[in-house]
Amino acid sequence: MRASGRIVVLLLLLAGLPSLAGAARAAEPLDRDFRECSVCPPMVAIPAGKFLMGSPASEHGRFDAEGPQHWVSVRAFALAKQVVTNAEFLTFLRETGYQPAPCDRILGLTWRSAGRDRAYPPGETDPPLDPAVCLNWNDAQAYLVWLNRKLPAAKDGKGPYRLPSEAEWEYAARAGTTTARWWGDAIGVGRANCNGCGSRWDNRLLAPVGSFGPNPFGLDDMLGNVWEWVADCWHESYVGAPEDGRAWTEGDCRKRVMRGGAWSNVPEFIRSAARSSGAANGRDFDTSSYAGFRIARSLP
Repeated sequence: MRASGRIVVLLLLLAGLPSLAGAARAAEPLDRDFRECSVCPPMVAIPAGKFLMGSPASEHGRFDAEGPQHWVSVRAFALAKQVVTNAEFLTFLRETGYQPAPCDRILGLTWRSAGRDRAYPPGETDPPLDPAVCLNWNDAQAYLVWLNRKLPAAKDGKGPYRLPSEAEWEYAARAGTTTARWWGDAIGVGRANCNGCGSRWDNRLLAPVGSFGPNPFGLDDMLGNVWEWVADCWHESYVGAPEDGRAWTEGDCRKRVMRGGAWSNVPEFIRSAARSSGAANGRDFDTSSYAGFRIARSLP
């Protein structure tokens, strides 16, 4: 079946799934995965629903920027099963000649990715299945233009592939749950890669994509390992935030939102509601050196 036909079928399947609201249980797994081209990521269709975005004041590790909690309605969309890998980003670099700048130095040092002595974006010697990091928001946009051009219907790099909105990301990360993490409130052991998550990569190395079990929506590694850029401009709170799941692109967009937490962060950052920000064109050590991205797709 052609990819366009598969997406129509997926929409029919999604129409039959129960929407999620509050603590409603995530939908039963269905055959709702698809891949549209040889360099396109495996995607997972996410059903529409409504959820309470942000964290309650009682949640351990909560930051002020996670409130106020507010109800958000999300349309059906698709999200990549995993973040973009070194191998995937290298394909883009080889085909286009695009080359991000290295991450900045801090205290005379640079972040060291595996097999390299500078904090460059993915290189030929980096593990192919590790997340692509040392990338800023603009790098992600350049990749998406290239990817959209792989689809026959896309024009001038404009197409269905994009970054998820912050609301879509949190909705997908929660997958119908209301606890701090999709597996519960406690960080547990070996559920993610962070500084205190109990994995063999903790605070030392990136873990290969797919190293941790999928959440109820079938998405891998939604918390920990690497921060993920989303489409939204940074705001210090959710006062005035959209309630329809779209990206919040009003205001000062020199800073963009990142979600999920990274391998070096303490567990307080490894929560579904936790959020951070970085300069869209930045190369600072504390943000882009830990940042990658996961692709979303609009559905017809």
